[in-house]
Amino acid sequence: MVSLPGDVVERYERFSLYNSPYPAHDHGCAVDLYPGENGGPAPSPVAGEVLDTRTVQCPPQSYAVDHDHLILVDCGDVVARVLHVDPGVDPGDQVTVGDSLGTLVRSGFFGRWVDDHIHLGFRDPEQNPYRASGSLPLDLGVSVAAVDWDGHGEVVETGPTHALLDTPTFDGTGFAAVASDEGLPLDGGLAHYTGGGVLSPCDGPVSLLDCEVGVATGRDVTWHDVAVRANGERATGLSLFASQVPFGAKLVFHEGHEFAVGDAVRVRIAPTADPIRLG
Repeated sequence: MVSLPGDVVERYERFSLYNSPYPAHDHGCAVDLYPGENGGPAPSPVAGEVLDTRTVQCPPQSYAVDHDHLILVDCGDVVARVLHVDPGVDPGDQVTVGDSLGTLVRSGFFGRWVDDHIHLGFRDPEQNPYRASGSLPLDLGVSVAAVDWDGHGEVVETGPTHALLDTPTFDGTGFAAVASDEGLPLDGGLAHYTGGGVLSPCDGPVSLLDCEVGVATGRDVTWHDVAVRANGERATGLSLFASQVPFGAKLVFHEGHEFAVGDAVRVRIAPTADPIRLG
């Protein structure tokens, strides 16, 4: 397991280990770090020598570029894999934590509701660093407060495929995430991605809004077939992550929605025979 120090993670507004449909995130083996500005600079989460940069094709999306980039950094004991950054560095360059790696890109690998971020994973030096899967499990040196939520909120931001609510709120400092009914901080795409996570490991059922939504084994959660509805409208799901800024619950709708800023919303979750799965 590779440890990412807390003072590194705290440089970013948000993070997620599980909110992705891609195998690279299985078992919390990669983290997405959100600097907070779409299209902005990409501060490095690692220090070392840049080994290589590559341009790769990504799925065509009307809202995104059709290519992405991979940056490999030799950190000594491990090799870091960084994605979703247009490189401003070259092989042989030395970087330290906080140095700019380049510019964040809106990748075709993202859902439209996903903000620009740095994808980070680590490999043993003898592993193939170009393969998409195979990264080492990550331990993030931060604690995450679990914040209770009753499903109510007011829309404070919308996009074509998301609506952000003003609840839950967190009055403390550091990272916080939506709490399960058991008091566990939740992470992942509920339940539009097959698996998610809890940022405080446990074993057993996991519930949210009085509905059992999955089963945890350590940090990993396998979601049940559940439907998320907002004021009765079927949503794709909930986008769950840890945040240092006022975060609220983020509803996602891959086929669009009609919510507007100021709308009062009640979110409910229930079992379904017709689950939405995007990956």
